[in-house]
Amino acid sequence: MAIEQNFMKKIKRALISVYDKENLKPLLNSLKKFKIEIISSGGTYKEIRRLNYACKEISDYTGSKEILGGRVKTLHPKIHAGILYKRNDKSHHQDLIKNNFENIDLVVVNFYPFEKILKKTSNHKKIIENIDIGGPTMVRAAAKNYNDVTVITSSSQYDDLIKELVKFNGSTSQNFRQKMSQIAFSETAYYDALISNYFNKIKNDNFPKKKIIYGNLIEKLRYGENPHQESAIYSQNKFLNIKQLHGKQLSYNNFNDIFTALTISKSLPNKTGVVIIKHANPCGVSALKDPIESYKSALACDPISAFGGIVSCNFKIKKNLASELSKLFLEVIIGNNFDSDALKILKKKKNLRLIDASNFNTNNILTFSSANENILIQSEDKNLFTRKNFKVVSKKKPTKSQFEDLIFALNVCKYVKSNAIVLASNKSTIGIGSGQPSRFDSCQIAIDKMKKFKISSSETVAASDAFFPFVDGIEKLIQSGVKAVIQPSGSIADKEIIKFANETNTVLIFSKTRHFKH
Repeated sequence: MAIEQNFMKKIKRALISVYDKENLKPLLNSLKKFKIEIISSGGTYKEIRRLNYACKEISDYTGSKEILGGRVKTLHPKIHAGILYKRNDKSHHQDLIKNNFENIDLVVVNFYPFEKILKKTSNHKKIIENIDIGGPTMVRAAAKNYNDVTVITSSSQYDDLIKELVKFNGSTSQNFRQKMSQIAFSETAYYDALISNYFNKIKNDNFPKKKIIYGNLIEKLRYGENPHQESAIYSQNKFLNIKQLHGKQLSYNNFNDIFTALTISKSLPNKTGVVIIKHANPCGVSALKDPIESYKSALACDPISAFGGIVSCNFKIKKNLASELSKLFLEVIIGNNFDSDALKILKKKKNLRLIDASNFNTNNILTFSSANENILIQSEDKNLFTRKNFKVVSKKKPTKSQFEDLIFALNVCKYVKSNAIVLASNKSTIGIGSGQPSRFDSCQIAIDKMKKFKISSSETVAASDAFFPFVDGIEKLIQSGVKAVIQPSGSIADKEIIKFANETNTVLIFSKTRHFKH
């Protein structure tokens, strides 16, 4: 439907009811200038009067006092008829005359701070009392009737409204009203989504019959995975829980790699470990306690793939490590903050993005994947392993260091694209095979990586994200020097694989869980 660019509506009466009472004075000045009558309620009415502006209280306007402790004040026919009245509808006009109602041309409303209250308290009664009813009801009514009524839902829109009133001498254009309506419906939908998800959360229902996904636009990105694709990043918070300290704008691919890197590095022991990511796959991971040794070990796994990649450090980055990191071309470096000397070194590279992830966490995370109008949702595969999760099925038992390396390797494996094989030694990856339709091929790639970069170890272990369907995969690993293997059980070939491990004096451990990542 074509929109008439110059379809103006004069504003004669405004209803203002806001929780956020900041910056009201410039708006009130503008309304006074154009002789717009103001009606208001409760705390907003008191604030307007405190600022010495004329205002009629809603209870006087409707002839009905607020009841139920303020729960009912704007839910009145005179209010909603004034908002929903279609000015070019004769029957509507007659209804208003018959009931002695008046039109309301501007609705300025923002809601009780339900989102802020959720972050401040777990007290259910307080949370429920901060569910706004009257505000969203008025906003929806005004947004529906945008043809005649202007709706403002944030103090950030006051300047735009003032400019519109000045430009059109106390009127608003249809384009402006429709734009404000679009924003208003997004606000009410977002607000209701917060409430819906709160109730799902307290009932521990991750998969209700109707799932509402919401988010705040953080920024529009230059493009998506490729230059011909559009892209943006949204968050359920007002801000990302990572902070860019330096470098050019982050791209879609940067964000994808950053979140992959952080998911892995936050699974490592506290303030320990380095992860190197390329195209959303780890190409090197180490959990050594010494930061520089950990970085060097992660890099040694695949120094070629690391070029142009992302390094994530699960600790504060200091001067010595910054000097090492500066030797390699990297797109992004992530740390739990940086000391001043490290920043001085790394900021010499103008385009290098530096990310502080000290506030990033992966608690209670659901992951989303979409295709057309369909969405797949699952909980994150983030459980930390202990020895109780495993069963030693070979005659040969693992040493303490072998068991630790096996658990480390399997933890990394669950973040590698399936089919996934991870070779490790001394809590560091030494070969990674990822994303192959054949598990045998993933074995071969991991082995080839290990050989290519001449990483030798007498205590090499291997992890597989799912069971070996045939003996050939584990046989290939053992032939390459692997001394211990960890894999999920469940194959019809399990007994045959156990037999082969015993014949080759290899440690074999079965995991109770599979870890596909597609």
